[in-house]
Amino acid sequence: MSDVKQELEKRAAGGGGQSQPAKLTKNMTIVDMVKALEPEIKRALPSILTPERFTRMALSAINNTPKLGECTPMSFIAALMNAAQLGLEPNTPLGQAYLIPYKNKGVLECQFQLGYRGLIDLAYRNDRMQSIEAQVVYENDEFSYELGLHPSLTHRPSFDKPGEIRAFYAIFRLDNGGFRFEVMSKSYVDAYATRYSKAFTSDFSPWKSNYEGMAKKTVIKQLLKYAPIKSDFQKAITLDETVKTQLSIDMSEIRNECLSEASESGEVA
Repeated sequence: MSDVKQELEKRAAGGGGQSQPAKLTKNMTIVDMVKALEPEIKRALPSILTPERFTRMALSAINNTPKLGECTPMSFIAALMNAAQLGLEPNTPLGQAYLIPYKNKGVLECQFQLGYRGLIDLAYRNDRMQSIEAQVVYENDEFSYELGLHPSLTHRPSFDKPGEIRAFYAIFRLDNGGFRFEVMSKSYVDAYATRYSKAFTSDFSPWKSNYEGMAKKTVIKQLLKYAPIKSDFQKAITLDETVKTQLSIDMSEIRNECLSEASESGEVA
């Protein structure tokens, strides 16, 4: 691991030299792969990001989650490229995006996941989006909502003893005054995550370290199905919770690897 970090630091400082790309082999480390694929990485990166900055992002991600250094290099680089093309910083306290070690068919690979803050940032790139938020409802809060022709939602939090989490909801408002909300009970959120998030039980999953943030993300994703979203946002959503092993100028065009079911113990290695 120390060798990986040292080489990444060297690349981040611009000390990688101008040698010819190495031939790809199965036993390549993440650092070797970054060097070998520098021309492809440079073409796939957005114009505001340099290969050196990409390498620093890789180093930061491995520093924050050392297990990433054991993932297959190509899946790690592809997951990092997903974040880079979306303009999101992975594996930081900002909670914009996550790179997660995931044991897939006996091989440790890197899965890309959008975070709650990242999803919010992407939603605000739509000029029509005036506001969007998600909240937690606790058992001692005063909470009620109605659907139908005159939908309404009321939430008065209890600050003294909120109690256990009861539900989550999200609301968006558009520039023309239109709005919509989505409500999900905690049990429904958990069942949804268990069914659709392959890394839900992983020790490295943000569901472990940032449960409320990931639950808010889940209800926002459901809400945004009814929002007037742009094609760029839809592409971003298709990158969520994927494992890829190729690079492209548009990572949404790369086929997602078929993921095996997570182990019952939740272990990823």
